[in-house]
Amino acid sequence: MKARYKWMAGATLITFLAGFSLFQNDWQQGSPRALPAYSDADASASEPISPLPLTLNLDPRKVALGDRLFHEKRLSGDATVACASCHNLKTGGVDRLARSRGIGGQLGGINAPTVFNSGFNYRQFWNARARTLEDQIDGPLQHSGEMGGTWPKALDTLALDTHFRTEFAALYRDGITVANVKDAIATFERSLSTPNSRFDLFLRGNTAALSDFELSGYRLFKRIGCTSCHQGVNVGGNMVQKLGIIENYFEGRTDLTDADQGRFSITHLEEDRYVFRVPSLRNVAITPPYLHDASAQTLEKAIQIMARYQLGIDLGSNDVARISAFLSTLTGEYKGGQLQ
Repeated sequence: MKARYKWMAGATLITFLAGFSLFQNDWQQGSPRALPAYSDADASASEPISPLPLTLNLDPRKVALGDRLFHEKRLSGDATVACASCHNLKTGGVDRLARSRGIGGQLGGINAPTVFNSGFNYRQFWNARARTLEDQIDGPLQHSGEMGGTWPKALDTLALDTHFRTEFAALYRDGITVANVKDAIATFERSLSTPNSRFDLFLRGNTAALSDFELSGYRLFKRIGCTSCHQGVNVGGNMVQKLGIIENYFEGRTDLTDADQGRFSITHLEEDRYVFRVPSLRNVAITPPYLHDASAQTLEKAIQIMARYQLGIDLGSNDVARISAFLSTLTGEYKGGQLQ
């Protein structure tokens, strides 16, 4: 894999990749390794994860308009599917299905990622093909198996609605356009931040926010190398990485799809095969199933898969439980209420 894919954002990543490389000799042996020892020095090291900001500088009028558009089913080809259909804000920003359903009940090809905190991702989609939230909107709206719409039809639909005409005229000099619809929806999506998780409270100085068991899970999470990919404000989402660094995750699979190819389906470069955007782990406890292929139904299973294929470690049940407990502290708040 080229160096440009080792990290894409977050200056702190360099520090953790340096520590992560200490285990490379063990990885190359091709067998699970023992957990490295923990020392008190680990506790005093700079934290790889940053708390989410408590405030965002967004135009509340655009947020409100984008909210309406995000939930507007008439933008789809048959007026049955909205952005919120696959990204339900009441269920962690996902639909909790292995594959989402598009117009006509069509089954999607990949597990829908959460829309919460997507504004902090450096790219969008599992294969990182969209550089911005605005760019991302083109995909599902026009995909024949998702919303099945077109921009001309969407603009005509909005133009026939008095409320939408009024709102767009008040916010945008040129009214209802593709760029303005994208801007409103993307502004709303950027507002979907979930601060004040118990872990954020801990990072902000409330040492009582985590139990001893949860804190031990965080220390283990750092010690075994998870923070090499899952760090920064979004606990991920700021780089791409190969799925199956230590072991071939796809070995023996006879049912591989285009979605399994990762960035290879976009670049057609062999080095990009099975390379995916690292997902954010914020709110991960409430967004099953896991991985792009939804192969892990539980958080514990996802932890085991990642430890084995990415780190070369077979975790025991207690260690899995500890990391799971820590990850559960990443569930944040939306509109002042705890996400469920």
